[in-house]
Amino acid sequence: MSKIFVLMMSAGLALGLSACGGDKPADSAAKAAPAAQAAVTVPTDPADDRAWRMYLTQVVKQNMEGIRNSPFMYYLPAATVADFQDQFDRQADQVAGVVAQGVLPGNMLAFGGPEYAKMADLIIEAFTGASEGSMKDVRVLYIGTAADAERARAVVELTGATFVVVEAK
Repeated sequence: MSKIFVLMMSAGLALGLSACGGDKPADSAAKAAPAAQAAVTVPTDPADDRAWRMYLTQVVKQNMEGIRNSPFMYYLPAATVADFQDQFDRQADQVAGVVAQGVLPGNMLAFGGPEYAKMADLIIEAFTGASEGSMKDVRVLYIGTAADAERARAVVELTGATFVVVEAK
């Protein structure tokens, strides 16, 4: 399920980002500027998967500058979901595999969901042991709290990736 979600989110984001095609470049930039500046609101209900996925997609769209490909998006639901640990384990394995294979420059890995601390744990687990400098010019976007982000920052930055934090407030 999580692999399908990542593919669907990536494809949906790519379609949404390419839907502006056909305008003159100046018109596209003018139309995109207000959207990029629009404030997004963190969902209040941790169990509202739809709201969280929409929120994460909006945050990712706002952080696409310089990214040449559709982002890889990883989402963890609320810990109250019956199979939360299974979803966590699958996501951690999937991300670890991606990190081990390496990610080409110009790509983004985006991480978010209502369980900020667990997502930081997932990033740390997946990036531990990655080759130093293996992800140069790759952006890793973490959506969560500053404290949890700082736990993950060191392990991500060892790979050469740019670690961007968007505080969910």
